[in-house]
Amino acid sequence: MILDFFRQGGEAEAQAVPEQKASATGRVVAWGGAGRVAWSPRDVVSLARTGFAGNPVGFRCVKMIAEAAAALPLVMQDAEQRFAVHPVLSLIKMPNPAQGRAELFEALYGQLLLTGNAYVEAVGAGGVPVELHVLRPDRMSVVPGADGWPVGYEYAVAGRKHRFDVSDGAPCICHIKSFHPQDDHYGLSPLQAAAQAVDVHNAASRWSKALLDNAARPSGAIVYKGAEGHGALGSDQYDRLVAEMEAHHQGARNAGRPMLLEGGLDWKPMGFSPSDMEFQKTKESAAREIALAFGVPPMLLGIPGDATFANYQEANRAFYRLTVLPLATRVSAAVAAWLARMAGEAFELRPDLDQVPALSAERDAQWVRVAQAEFLTAAEKRDLLGLPALPEGDADG
Repeated sequence: MILDFFRQGGEAEAQAVPEQKASATGRVVAWGGAGRVAWSPRDVVSLARTGFAGNPVGFRCVKMIAEAAAALPLVMQDAEQRFAVHPVLSLIKMPNPAQGRAELFEALYGQLLLTGNAYVEAVGAGGVPVELHVLRPDRMSVVPGADGWPVGYEYAVAGRKHRFDVSDGAPCICHIKSFHPQDDHYGLSPLQAAAQAVDVHNAASRWSKALLDNAARPSGAIVYKGAEGHGALGSDQYDRLVAEMEAHHQGARNAGRPMLLEGGLDWKPMGFSPSDMEFQKTKESAAREIALAFGVPPMLLGIPGDATFANYQEANRAFYRLTVLPLATRVSAAVAAWLARMAGEAFELRPDLDQVPALSAERDAQWVRVAQAEFLTAAEKRDLLGLPALPEGDADG
């Protein structure tokens, strides 16, 4: 038996093992969930309801970024030319019968900001797709394979599931995700990072609403003085007093209405203490934290107390430079790489900076600076400006 064991080992070593290219950590990452659905650790539905649909600051941040990024004009080019007409440009211009380019990309950016993930489905096999559709991330789940890479995506609606198989090397799903340090398959959204600030802001708003319902002041106290300065109301008297207070002395329509008290009852008004008034500053601080998580200057949202930028124009320029352009560049590059693999040709999509009004002053200065650089060749100048190279015959022109 021992000789057989060593003989088998020698035979195994004699056999040539084909070399395979794969990540050394892929099998370790996916060992516990091979072939299973990796569910998102966050309840994105509740988070979107409280941070987007139920919070004006989060809603405005997402709308500003998504609309600004979707409105950026895109240029398509390869190493030799910039395309004016191309099937991919036609597809992006009208991705599906229900959406145009702006609507599709606004939904794409919005889902990425709210959930940290964005999914685009390509309809049509072979070559350039016929249609593009943005899928809801809260319905999509990643199915990792044994090597750690996704082998499929499951889309669940009303108890029914549809699986997109991407193991054949021609994925019909483009998954764009934000960086997440603790998740291998899903991204981290700005809304998740701002979740605590959203809760504080919503709680302060509810507190303000409660104050308005009570004529914007504390309700005070009704003191009952019985015989010899002490006594207690009967249960029927207490219930009748509470009912009269709720019916005739609470709410905005009863603000300032005089109160008629019977014998033995005395009204003791209570005012705000300085600590009670801190809720407004807390609300403004939470609003700034939400704007900070999304990368929107608070000045653009009308939040008081922010003096980071000298004027609105500088804040708007920083908004485009630090938030809108990096997001649009990354997403358009991911979509271009995905479409290029299906089309079988190399090209890139990126925002056309020359057509962004907020950056017009910077672009004009860059054009003048590059044009006056006599030590640069025409090819180097075009490369600095993001333009494709000229044909060989026009290299000197």
